[in-house]
Amino acid sequence: MTTLRTLFEEADIAGRVDDLAEEIAKTFPQDFTIVGLLKGSFVFVADLARAMDRIGHAPRIEFVKVSSYGDGRDSSGEVRLEGNIPAAITGQPVLLVDDIVDTGNTLSLARRLLLEQGAERVVTCVLLDKPSRRQTDISANIVGFTVPDVFIVGYGFDYGEKYRHLPYLATLD
Repeated sequence: MTTLRTLFEEADIAGRVDDLAEEIAKTFPQDFTIVGLLKGSFVFVADLARAMDRIGHAPRIEFVKVSSYGDGRDSSGEVRLEGNIPAAITGQPVLLVDDIVDTGNTLSLARRLLLEQGAERVVTCVLLDKPSRRQTDISANIVGFTVPDVFIVGYGFDYGEKYRHLPYLATLD
């Protein structure tokens, strides 16, 4: 039997997303590009873009699909880009958004690819930071919450493509 234990309630996440939008607004002009890493970041990107709109910023939104987990609980260590880096980022300031940075492999690869594609600069933003699992020398510039080494589902995070729909974050026991 699977047990979910709530880590962050929906209201806590919403408040933190609003705080992050304020922080991002100090770093970016009104017009910039958000590049979200699929699939996990889609909920976070949507909420963040709406929060940015409420404070007068109008980000363009692009997505890049990457994968390192498959159906398991642990990263395979091999990050795969599935598709192309959007050409629309050339010469643009980019906010690279992911759901979590744990090993750092995905965020590091995506950042490098965006810069190679011609992004003016890339600032990284993650909802969750799990520093105990870091394998690369990368830290996100903007972080929602720091979490311990637990498996998390909800708010876009999945386990075997389940639980993404939950409006809160929970640990999967």
